[in-house]
Amino acid sequence: MRIGMCCDMYLPHVSGVTNHIKLYKKHYEELGHEVYIFTFGDRDFVDDEPHVYRTHGLAWGDTGWNFSLNYSPEARELMATMDVLHAHHPFQSGRLAASIAKKHHIPLLFTNHTRYDLYSDAYAALVPQGPRYATLRRYLKSFLDDCDCVIAPSRSIEHWLRTFIRCEHVTTVPNGININSFANPDPANARSRGELGLREDDFVLCYLGRVAPEKNTDYLFSEFFEATASNDRLRLLVVGDGPELHAARLMAQTHEFGERIVFTGMQPYAELPSYAALCDAFVTGSVSEVHPLVVLEAMAAGLPIVAVSSPGISDTVEQGRSGLLAKSPTPAALASEMITISTNAKLRDRLAQGARERIQQYSFANTADRVLRFYEALLEQSNQQ
Repeated sequence: MRIGMCCDMYLPHVSGVTNHIKLYKKHYEELGHEVYIFTFGDRDFVDDEPHVYRTHGLAWGDTGWNFSLNYSPEARELMATMDVLHAHHPFQSGRLAASIAKKHHIPLLFTNHTRYDLYSDAYAALVPQGPRYATLRRYLKSFLDDCDCVIAPSRSIEHWLRTFIRCEHVTTVPNGININSFANPDPANARSRGELGLREDDFVLCYLGRVAPEKNTDYLFSEFFEATASNDRLRLLVVGDGPELHAARLMAQTHEFGERIVFTGMQPYAELPSYAALCDAFVTGSVSEVHPLVVLEAMAAGLPIVAVSSPGISDTVEQGRSGLLAKSPTPAALASEMITISTNAKLRDRLAQGARERIQQYSFANTADRVLRFYEALLEQSNQQ
């Protein structure tokens, strides 16, 4: 089978979506399928994998997003030969893929990786919410109607798609991860706490991901400072980049407890398990997750989760079994859970074990095979028409 993955951005930009696509591409190739990536960006970038086709676009700062009006003629010609197209973003790449799929009678799937209403709250708050949501709803409804299958990575996102977008042909298939790589980090990438200025008796909370408004990182930092005022052993390891990283570094430099946050910046994906292995728990303040891969990866590393109860998070983390969930992102709510996890060793060990048990259902081989069965069913249906 020839599978075309269509995405607005791909490596070297690192995100949950790009890592997701790369994992599934490799898995399908190992099963004997041909998988092609159609995206936008620097055509001179040399990939370490085959069949990545980039159309030149205008870069939008350092976001990883590149604007283009269309795929290149080479990409469009190749896309027309695919057995199935799978879009991972609904706007630029998704809309173009829908046009090609319709013209050449190719089945089109879409995985909804993002709560676009919450992203619009973070980045377009100056536009009144009413008309902003109405415009978003109309656009997404039009795009999803052009898709033969819509995949939601969690039950709460399926509910959102059915209620906010009024999409009926949606089904839930959880995102998967490579559990073994986080459960058993590569010794070649091993690090020590001392390298990062951390002490062996510190209680290290880990945040992996973008430092950005939609991840609610300002709230995370303020809650960490609230917690560390009561426990001077607490440290926060922040692994990742994003539009708010520079401001976060400056904030830490001026805060009385700022030296208790360690920023590593962006790190290669293969090295993330070695950073997780240095930590005692994972923490996030985000309330915009769909099915957070970084949370799954932390659970695979045996880290209990400290987070805010919200769609995506509460689908993944079981309160009191694999993590502690604050009821809402209110002052001191997340800080209270940080203090609890850092001072109750018995609870922490129980939650860590619960995280290891919970993660087994999210093996990417199992979830990728479920998606593959959708490909096969849609292809068979298309061939019969």
